[in-house]
Amino acid sequence: MTSGLPLRRLGFLTIGLFDPASPRAGHESTLALIELGERLGLDSAWLRHRHLQHGISSPLTVLAAASQRTTRIELGTAVTPLGWENPLRYAEDLATVDVLADGRLNPGVSIGPPAHWDDVKDALYPDSAASEDFTYGRVERLLGLLRGRRASSFSGTQGIETFSERVEPHAPGLVDRVWYGAASLRSARWAGEHGLNLLTSSVVKAEASDDFDTAQRAQIDAFRAAHPAGAAARVSQGLVVVPTDSATNEQRARYEEYAASRLPRTREPQGPARMMFAPDLVGPSDEIAERLRARAAFRAVDEVAFALPFTFAHDDYVQILTDMAERLGPALGWAPGA
Repeated sequence: MTSGLPLRRLGFLTIGLFDPASPRAGHESTLALIELGERLGLDSAWLRHRHLQHGISSPLTVLAAASQRTTRIELGTAVTPLGWENPLRYAEDLATVDVLADGRLNPGVSIGPPAHWDDVKDALYPDSAASEDFTYGRVERLLGLLRGRRASSFSGTQGIETFSERVEPHAPGLVDRVWYGAASLRSARWAGEHGLNLLTSSVVKAEASDDFDTAQRAQIDAFRAAHPAGAAARVSQGLVVVPTDSATNEQRARYEEYAASRLPRTREPQGPARMMFAPDLVGPSDEIAERLRARAAFRAVDEVAFALPFTFAHDDYVQILTDMAERLGPALGWAPGA
C-alpha cells in the first residue's frame, strides 16, 4: 500500500514461552491470548516453533486447541522449519487442523537444515540424515500433497478398510493460504514464482542495502515482481511493536529497557550471513504509527502480524494486545473484525 491507505489486516505473533517445571501454564497463557485477540477483533494469531527450547514446539497442536476456542480469528505458523517435518505427515496434520478450524489455518514454512543440525541429526534422522533434502523441493512436495497430488500407488478397499491415494482429509483452499518466511532476495523471488504468500519479519539479509528498511522493501518488490498476482500478491510484515498507551510506568520502563538492550544488533549486519535486525518499536501508538508510515517496507503492505517480545509476562501481553487493537490499529486506519 502507499502512504495514507488503511491497514487492512492486523495480527500478532508469539513463541508461547513456558516454565519447563510447569509447562501447562504457558500453553494456557498462549491460548488465552488467542482468545483475547479474537475478542479484540484482531485478524490473526501466529505461533513460532521453538524446538528443544522452552517455547511452543508443536504449534499445530496448540492451534488445534485454539480452533475449538475461537470462531473467527485466523491461525498461523510463522514459521515451520520444514527440515524438522516429513511433508506427507505434515500435510495430514495441516489439513486436519484446517478442517477443525473451518478453513482458518495459515501455514508459514521455511527451508534449510534444522538448527544445531550436527547435534540433533542422530535423533531426528538416524538412518537418513545424509540424504535428507532441505531445499525448496521439500516445500514443493508439501504443496503438491496439499493440492491433492497422489501420495500412494494404492487406493480402494482392502477387507473392510478404504484407502485414498491422496492426503486425507483434503482441505480445499488450504494450499492458497501457505506462506513462505523469506529472509533473502532469492527466497522472496522463489516464493513469488511459486505463487505463495510472503512473511517478512524483523530479520532480513543485508543484500540490497545495509539499511534494514531498504533491504526489506527490496525483498517485497522482488517477491511481487515474480508473483503471478503481481502487486496484489499478499505480504505480511512482522516487526516487534510494543504500544505503551495504557502501560504502567513500570511496564514502560521495562519495555524501553528491553528494546535498548537489543538496539546494538540493529546498527550493522550481523555474522557471516550479514543478517539485519529491525529496531523494536516502543512508545505511544500515535508515535509508532508515524514511525511505521516513514518505512518504505511498511508502505508496501496492508497486512501485519506484530511480534510480541519473547520474555514478558501474561499481563504485559494483555496490555500490548489491547493497545494494539484499540489504539495502534485505528491509528493506522485499521478496523476490528466482526
